[in-house]
Amino acid sequence: MKQPQKPFDPVALSLSLAEAVCKNSGMKYTVFCRSGPHGGISTGYSAGCCLRCIFCWADQSRDDPEKFGRFYSPEEALGELLKYANPKGVKRLRLSGGEPTACRDHLFGLLDAMQGTDSILTLETNGILLGADEEYVKRLSKFNQFHVRVSVKAGTAAGFQRITGAHGEFYQLPFNAVSSLIKYKMSFHVASMTDTRIMPADEKSALAKKLAETGYRDFLEEETCIPQPDTIRRLKEAGFTVFSEEWIA
Repeated sequence: MKQPQKPFDPVALSLSLAEAVCKNSGMKYTVFCRSGPHGGISTGYSAGCCLRCIFCWADQSRDDPEKFGRFYSPEEALGELLKYANPKGVKRLRLSGGEPTACRDHLFGLLDAMQGTDSILTLETNGILLGADEEYVKRLSKFNQFHVRVSVKAGTAAGFQRITGAHGEFYQLPFNAVSSLIKYKMSFHVASMTDTRIMPADEKSALAKKLAETGYRDFLEEETCIPQPDTIRRLKEAGFTVFSEEWIA
């Protein structure tokens, strides 16, 4: 997968991403595991993303997905998710890591395969592809046992470009995704890296205003930057002066 020149078109990059991580109805995953308190959540981590966020914790599979992971069919992926869920009676499943909306056929196939189980799937997404195509959201709305977590990166074009590396003109897409999720009455919530070391107060205010304009009235999950090795490396490359003791979450 050729690395984009910044600033880049994230929708166009998603096409290159799909070539690397999608095959028929299969999608590339790097790992499946269970984590978290109260029995945890069973998670499949997808390879590759169409953004280059400076605070991203994902490993090199984000930028070079063709070199990592392997393809799983929807049935195989569900089997892995249930394998890590069932020993503890966990009903919560999750797709995270890169950008799992890149492989539409796989996602629809996985949701189809889930019918008849008592599990709930959370899809973690940056909202770029959902915001670029309302029909994608409409089709997803036909499924139950499904929740979407949309990670909104910034409230302004300049902030979006600084944080994601993508061209600022695309900053509206995650907000479009929020509007579509509201329109089709889907279960979802919004998250954002509002850590003051990453996001200035005026950017956070702009983000809150943009969310209000979509009609979103639910809670905002505010993230704190976790000092994973790849996060520290990316922040340094972006010009942050980072000392480990200052970035203990």
